[in-house]
Amino acid sequence: MKKVAVLGSTGSIGTQTLDVVSRNPEAYEVVGLAAGANAELLLRQAEQFRPRIVSVGTRELADSLRHRLPAGTKIVFGEEGLIEVAAASGADYVVCALVGSLGLTSTLAAIEAGAAIGLANKETLVTAGHLVMKRAQEKGVPILPVDSEHSAIFQCLNGEDRKAVKRLIVTASGGSFRDRTRDQLADVTVEDALKHPNWSMGAKITIDSATMVNKGLEVIEAHWLFDLPYDRIDVVLHPESIVHSMVEFADTSVIAQLGNPDMRVPIQYALTYPERRPSPASPLDLLKAGTLHFRPMDFERYPCLKLAYEAGRTGGTATTVFNAANESAVARFLRGDIPFLAIETIIERVLAKHTPTPHPDLAAILETDAWARREADALK
Repeated sequence: MKKVAVLGSTGSIGTQTLDVVSRNPEAYEVVGLAAGANAELLLRQAEQFRPRIVSVGTRELADSLRHRLPAGTKIVFGEEGLIEVAAASGADYVVCALVGSLGLTSTLAAIEAGAAIGLANKETLVTAGHLVMKRAQEKGVPILPVDSEHSAIFQCLNGEDRKAVKRLIVTASGGSFRDRTRDQLADVTVEDALKHPNWSMGAKITIDSATMVNKGLEVIEAHWLFDLPYDRIDVVLHPESIVHSMVEFADTSVIAQLGNPDMRVPIQYALTYPERRPSPASPLDLLKAGTLHFRPMDFERYPCLKLAYEAGRTGGTATTVFNAANESAVARFLRGDIPFLAIETIIERVLAKHTPTPHPDLAAILETDAWARREADALK
């Protein structure tokens, strides 16, 4: 039986992970859950799965929940609590489904503990890919991608000679505003931005999809996961989100992974790899899906993706700044403090002020992350 801890258990990926786990009770034991502030959902999860340990965002919340948890379930809080769930819950498989760079230290802690990583938190590799991948290799810890695009690439590469890979082709839905011109984006609302046409996701990732930051983060993550340079990672618009990504090989063959948009498929594959088991997702019917469309990426329409490529090629702390500035700007947009198009302006201005540090250690990364957030918060 696989012992599983879920970091970000009350979010979109976390709840779908637990749905997959609940359908295979003979295969999994949930030993740890970590959430932020969604106390009632965490309590229901704890009652259902009876984990050894749960974590919440603050001491106050932990104190309020302590006597409501099932007998035998310990509660911790804050970043230290996340690390304890990741590294000291007894898990041999940790799903990192946290939003933002919050997942970095807990993922590193899980690697140190020797747990396999199911990675849905792309910001971990964007912020510190060189540290995470190096340490995972040293510890012999597998990092299995949970994002649909990276899972697709991972599946397309199964059994293939990596030296024969010509390029990765990452597909992008285009997000909430894919059919709007830039002029039509000036006055869009938060409610407009949160209406993703294909996927049901959390607020932050839905906004990132609309700006194409999410695809930029995925490109940087793909660079680290599959050890390919940025000039061999392309992005194409694919509105239907049926082809989740593709790999082109030296002989011009292209292998693609297809399926209906349902995150439970890549989640389950990461949990069961190398096995495949029946899934709760609806099977793909290509006759009903009809025509699939692909369009070239327009970097003028989506400047955040261009910034992501530039930060990735620069390397070092540039990708840390790209991510941190975006997280700050998205939070401000969701609060109604700035207009939608200010997100890209803030990212660009903070990157322009930064002098990248090559090969940063963890302390430098955390310091740079904090600096970028302060700069982004201060911009008008």
